[in-house]
This record gives sequence, C-alpha cells and structure tokens, in this order.
Amino acid sequence: MSRRGSRRPPLALATAGIAVAALLFLPLVYLVIRAGTGDAWDVVFRERTLDLIWNTAILVAGVVAATLLVAVPLAWLVVRTDLPGRRFWAVAGALPLVIPSYVGALCLLGALGPRGLLADALGRELPELRGYWGALLALTLSTYPYVFLLASAALRELDPALEEASRSLGRSRATTFRRVTLPTLRPSLAAGSLLVSLYVLSDFGVVSLMNYDALTRAIFLQYRSLFDRTPAAALALVLVALTMLLLLAESRLHRKGRLHRTSPGVSRALRPQPLGRWRVPALAFCGLTVGGFLFLPAFVLVYWLVRGIERGVDVPVSEAANSVLASGLAAGLAVGGAVPLALLAVRYRSRWRLLERAAFAANALPGIVIALALVFFAARYVPFVYQTLTLLVLAYVIRFLPQALAAIETALRRISPSVEEAARSLGRSETAVLARVTLPLARAGIGAGAALVFLSAMKELPATLLLRPIGFETLSTAIWRETSVAAYSQAAPAALLLILLSAPFLLLLWRRDRAPSASPD
Repeated sequence: MSRRGSRRPPLALATAGIAVAALLFLPLVYLVIRAGTGDAWDVVFRERTLDLIWNTAILVAGVVAATLLVAVPLAWLVVRTDLPGRRFWAVAGALPLVIPSYVGALCLLGALGPRGLLADALGRELPELRGYWGALLALTLSTYPYVFLLASAALRELDPALEEASRSLGRSRATTFRRVTLPTLRPSLAAGSLLVSLYVLSDFGVVSLMNYDALTRAIFLQYRSLFDRTPAAALALVLVALTMLLLLAESRLHRKGRLHRTSPGVSRALRPQPLGRWRVPALAFCGLTVGGFLFLPAFVLVYWLVRGIERGVDVPVSEAANSVLASGLAAGLAVGGAVPLALLAVRYRSRWRLLERAAFAANALPGIVIALALVFFAARYVPFVYQTLTLLVLAYVIRFLPQALAAIETALRRISPSVEEAARSLGRSETAVLARVTLPLARAGIGAGAALVFLSAMKELPATLLLRPIGFETLSTAIWRETSVAAYSQAAPAALLLILLSAPFLLLLWRRDRAPSASPD
C-alpha cells in the first residue's frame, strides 16, 4: 500500500513545482491585467466581436459533428468487424495527425481550389473552396484521428456481455449499437470531441488560409495592425472564456452515468462481426476517408515537390535545423518542468494535486494567447529576452508542458511505492530515491512526454510567427511565408520535411501505446 500523503516533499522539489505552476499562469495573469481596462470591455461587447464568437462557435460545432460522423464508423469497422486489412486501416486512420492543419488546408486548396489540380484535370475552374466549408473540411482532416483513436480504444475495452444481453432480448445489431454501444462510448467520444473543440478554438493557420473570420485570426490581425494591444488581449480573453465553457461542459458530461464491466478479470476477446454484403461499401468508406485525409495531401505535396525541383527550389535545411533545435529544447525543458509537478501529484500529499490540475489548464490556452502574454511581460519586465529564442521556447513549454505531464504521471502511477520505500529503508535520501530509482523506472513515460511536446512544437504556428527572433525561420514559418502568396511549390519541401521529421515520433508513440505493458489512453 502507498503511504501517499504521509510525507513532505523535499524543499527543492516543492519549490520547483510551485515555480513551474506560476510560469504556466503567466498568460492568465496577463489577460486579467488587460481586462482591467475599460477599453477592453468595450471591445468585448462590440457587434463585431459577437459575429466572431458566432463564427467560431459554428465552426467548432461543425467540425465536431463531422469528426464524429467520420471517426466513429471508421473505429467500429476497424475494431469490431472482419474488415480486410484492419491493421493497415488502423495505422492509416491515425497518420493524418502528423499533417499540420495548415498543411492540410494548403493541400486542399491546391487540389480542390478554383485553379487546383482537379480544375486543371477537368479543364475548368471550380467553385471557391475558401470560407466556412473549406475551414470545416481542413480541420476535420486534421482532428478526426483524436476521436478515432479514443473510440477505437473504448471499443476494444467494451464488455461483450452488454451487447450479448441486448441481442438476447431480440434487439437487432443496429438497435444494439444505438442503444447500448454508443452510450458506452459516451465518455470517450466526449473526450475526443473536447480535444477537437480545443484544437478548432486555437487554430490559426486554417482559418487564415481559408479567409474565415474566427477569433484567432482576428486576434492576430489586431496584434499586427495596431500599436495598442488591448483589443487583441480582449479578444483573447473571449477565446479563453469559450475554452473554459467547453471544459465545464465536458466535465459535467463526464460525471454522468458510466457503464462498467459486469464481472472482474481478464476481458474476453471481442468476436469480429461479419460484414457480409456490406464488406465492399465498408472498404469504400475506409478508402475514401484515408484517401481523402491522408493520400490526397501526400500526393499534392509530392506533385508540388516535383514541380519545385524542376524550378530549382532549395531544400529548407536551415529551417529544419531551427525547428528541431527549438522543439528539442522545448521538449527537454517541458519534461524537466513536468517531472516535479507529476511527482508532487502522485507521491505526496493530496493538496499538491491542485498544482497539477492548475497546470493542465494551460493546455486550454491557444498559442496565440500565450504569445501575446509573453510579448507583454518580456517587453515590460525582461526586455533582454524579447525576440530571442528563449522566449519562443518558453512559449512552447507553457503551451505543451501538460502533454508531458500526462505521460509522466501515467508512468509514475505504474511504479509501486514499495520499491521507493525499500530504497529509503536502506538509508537513501528522498532526493537519491527520486534520482536513482523513481525517474529511471519512469523513463518510458518521460520519453513519451518529450516526444509529444516535440511533435506539437514542430507544428505550432501562431506562437512561432509572433515570437521567433528576427531571421529565425522554422519549417512552419517557411510554409506560412510561401502559402500566404500562393507559392505552393516553394512550400512543398518544407511541408514534406515537417511531416517526415514528425512521423517517426508518432510511430514510436503508437507502438508504445500498442505494447502489452502500456495502458490504454
């Protein structure tokens, strides 16, 4: 048994945890300071702001609905049926996660836009793709894997007895799926929908490329066009308020009734349901989904790359090196900051868990809000770090540290406290036990947390645009620079490099989660 709560943490560990939590709260402090001015509230209640809120809300609702319609059937076919090539579809369904949303948007514009590849093949101009429907399609491409992965995990863990009992009462498979399976999946679908909603709220690249007036685009334009940053901060405050509402709604839904296994022990393997005459339509659905959301962007990028090579486009080696440098530093620092918070939450008195819960709130803040806050504090209080790599890396750490925290916490909970107690009984100090026993045993979770932060930092666009040092270009900013002037062939090498550098980390995470020792997400 763990004696969690009976010991005090080392002073250095407690100090480090408090310092990290305080750092993560900087953006919220900034917004509170800005909200205290009268001008900020005038901006919030303008008619234009209400229009932006409405535009953002309907985009979130549309993308969530679209991802559910795509991901839930795909997950059910992959996990619960005798679909041919299920392992391939499971991997291919998750791979769009390595494609940044703004890369997906530019691929859609290049393929389906008025003068895209399809228009060239047909010999006529197609309707304009930009606007609400273009943003919805691009964001669905980028976010449906979140719901797909969570729904797949939930379907694998589903107690077969629930569905068997429903079928024994004479209900059809369709009725059983609607009245038994879907309610059981509700917590996973709610969590996936929350991730999608937060992603859409914080997205900047897609809404900008698609010329859709959402809050993030308006914040960026306000920041760039006005000397007074108060309007941008006021809109950021509105964005944070919407984020908090989403978190509250998901929390209330999560507290509702849940279905558990009817018996303990090892779960029985689920028997794949035969598709029969639906096999061909099922394969067509999977092929259309993976083809449109994975192979189409890949084909467009390769086509542009070939055209770029013919025109003598250079490979962005320095931009790739800068991306790896900044993301690698952020991954290391985020893990270093997450370790004390995770240790305090898992191994010591329950009141320390408040710091950990507060740290997770930072993950709900969009990158553009964090960038605005850091610009404010750096310009006023630490001007020597303004427009330096330090400030950019700090933004990545604040934005993505909760991802590292979640992975490290999961690893620490798998370590029996008796191992640490045995080390202390041999005369080892608290610090020595942490350094020589606990952290080595948690290295898998630490590595996974670093990989998650690295992946996310590589793709981060708004914070990079606002905070990068002068002359410091990354792959994301190179893509943005070229696509903003419709130079797609020049953007293709950077986009492909970004995907190729990110894919191995996603594969490692996927293999780790599929390993027998790994718990489901």
